[in-house]
Amino acid sequence: MMKKEINSILLTWYEENKRVLPWRENKEAYRIWISEIMLQQTRVEAVKPYFYRFTEELPTVSALAHCEDDRLAKLWEGLGYYSRVRNMKKAALVCMEKYEGQLPTTYDELLTLPGIGPYTAAAISSIVYQERHIAIDGNVLRVFSRLLEVKEDIASKGAQNKIAAYFEEHFVENMGDLNQAIMDFGNAICLPSSAARCNICPLQDLCLAYQNHTVNSLPIKKKKKDRRKEKFTVLIYLYQDQVLIHKRADTGLLAGLYEFVLLDDHKTKKDYPDALYLGKHKHLFSHVEWNLKGFLIEVDFPFEKVGYKWVKVMELQNVYSIPGAFAPYRQKVLEIFE
Repeated sequence: MMKKEINSILLTWYEENKRVLPWRENKEAYRIWISEIMLQQTRVEAVKPYFYRFTEELPTVSALAHCEDDRLAKLWEGLGYYSRVRNMKKAALVCMEKYEGQLPTTYDELLTLPGIGPYTAAAISSIVYQERHIAIDGNVLRVFSRLLEVKEDIASKGAQNKIAAYFEEHFVENMGDLNQAIMDFGNAICLPSSAARCNICPLQDLCLAYQNHTVNSLPIKKKKKDRRKEKFTVLIYLYQDQVLIHKRADTGLLAGLYEFVLLDDHKTKKDYPDALYLGKHKHLFSHVEWNLKGFLIEVDFPFEKVGYKWVKVMELQNVYSIPGAFAPYRQKVLEIFE
């Protein structure tokens, strides 16, 4: 493969087909950082409204550093993987202390910040500061596992080092645009499995997988372990226009977020004969599957429960962050008061 030919093809394709995205309106490090963290595990179209809302309320590193934790969680509500936004605040505090309220300007310095790994540091440093670093994500791995016909588990060090070494040797300039070109190319053309649009791919003559009819089998991925399954019962206690909630521990799954009363295992209508059954809900995390059953229980007085507090139901909309695992039950309670 000729490096100049691949570079030229990708950059030409990108110029003609690049997505219009809010974080591309200017190459400001803070906006690129926020977008890259939000885009982890989340689709672009889903991220857009969150990005607008987040950057409108928190337009600077300083604003993020000084944002109250509950408000920060509320702004992030719905994106999941809340450790991302907690690390962003930690990183913002470091920037206030060490970098005068700005993100550092080099790849190596960016890597020292909480929550910023090689991919995010490469994206920021290449797009904003024109440093020569490849941002290796799923799109890059898919595109180049096919171009180079890499027949190893794509998550392995061997496969990733092979792709990184190829970039190190062949891609010298325009890394910011090339990184974004490959992101968009993987999203629009070099799609997973049989969805790949090889018939309109401008790189098909240079693609070893296309030539050898192995596109659908690449990249090779080791089968993930099955998720652990857990059962819980959600109890929503309602007193007039108030609901009982609890803030989870500061560490562990859904750390620092609010929840309703959560009991191990599944309870039945016999356990709560006067309750309104709210149905079942399944929520998937990366490593565990929650199977939930919900009950709404109206009470005559706001009883005390250690670690819990009564709040206005409508504050579930704009004050207290209830994670997606409980979203269907929260919605059913809100509908009562609409």
